[in-house]
Amino acid sequence: MTRPLARVGIPGVPSRQRTPRNGVTCPYCFESVAPHRILFRCRGQAGRRQGCAPVLDEALAAYTGSTAGASLPPVFTSGGKGSGRKGRAECPGCGLATGNRACPECHNPLPSAYCDSPGRIVALVGAKNAGKSTYIAVLLHELMNRVGTELDASLVACDDRTIERYKRDFARPLLEERRLLPTTASAATGPREPLVYLLTRTRRGRFARPRNDSLALVLFDTAGEDLRSREVTDLHLRYLEAADAIVFLVDPLELPGARTGVRDAVPAPHGAGDDPDSEPLNIIARVTDTLRQRHGTRPGEPLPVPVAVALTKIDVLRPGLLRQSALHRSRSGSGVLDLDDRDAVNEQVRALLHDWQAGQLDTYLGQQYADHALFGLSALGGVPERDRVGAGGVRPYRAEDPLLWLLYRFGMLDGVRPGGP
Repeated sequence: MTRPLARVGIPGVPSRQRTPRNGVTCPYCFESVAPHRILFRCRGQAGRRQGCAPVLDEALAAYTGSTAGASLPPVFTSGGKGSGRKGRAECPGCGLATGNRACPECHNPLPSAYCDSPGRIVALVGAKNAGKSTYIAVLLHELMNRVGTELDASLVACDDRTIERYKRDFARPLLEERRLLPTTASAATGPREPLVYLLTRTRRGRFARPRNDSLALVLFDTAGEDLRSREVTDLHLRYLEAADAIVFLVDPLELPGARTGVRDAVPAPHGAGDDPDSEPLNIIARVTDTLRQRHGTRPGEPLPVPVAVALTKIDVLRPGLLRQSALHRSRSGSGVLDLDDRDAVNEQVRALLHDWQAGQLDTYLGQQYADHALFGLSALGGVPERDRVGAGGVRPYRAEDPLLWLLYRFGMLDGVRPGGP
């Protein structure tokens, strides 16, 4: 008789990873905003509707660095009458009710779905050649399609800017035209738009009644050089301080020990080994210092932020791994997190790091973070050909694993051990 899957909680952690902070963190300027401070924006004039006329929004123009697109109907406070807490308020200028909310600091829109759901900011960090933009493009595509179907989940953009940026900068060039994405531009050249999505899962509760669990997900990628300058980091990367989770992408070809078996098959990344500031451990240490300032933790006290560390481009390394390696197996795709598989992959990647003389990376993470997990994935699934995706097209391998683990940590995904304890 087949034993049922045993659902497993997270040892020492409540069903939710932690209680969401009070208020809302703006997904654009990453300022923490109390509910009563959230602004509303007038609906404006449209057709026969006599709303307020557009005016230059100086705060929004300052954020974007341009007045283009910054002439909008005015913003206002809810007046302290409670209407703001209900998500609607009457414009004092024209009297029309509006549900359009805005950040009081940068005046960017705060989507209703984002304000009304437990927002989680996931910071994506890695050196210049780690493939962050490619990973974002593939991860979102998987969540909108194969993985979304598996999880009985929908992924919907919270604003038009997210829709446009995903199509223009990610989906069209990589998935449609099969062109490799350029490296991320430095934040010093101007503000970069985050991608803000609402992930909703339908789950069966007591008596098999369906319920929907929603999670606002903010993805923000960093340029490698942004993590090399203290001034740029302090000015442009406040999102690290607001992050609820970190995904570190590590290009294994940057680790000298990993290149031994693939030296002839894959060219070394440009400048590999020449710049100590691009080494994975140095980048992780810099981010860790930023997080410690936010949390106020003492030296030696583990940080509470869950950290996923993923070796990218694992397809290049898989031929050299033993056939019984966990990295040769695909996930079961059963809509839960297989904790036995998770443990096996974690131990396999840990062993690889030590074999490649990069074991101090794992040691450091264990010292600095209360919870970290190791992953191996491939966004493309094959070696690209110059500036284009390989002949087989985009064939991701376990690209969703870090996010599924974070959903488990956030209480949105069950963990199981096949066959029970």
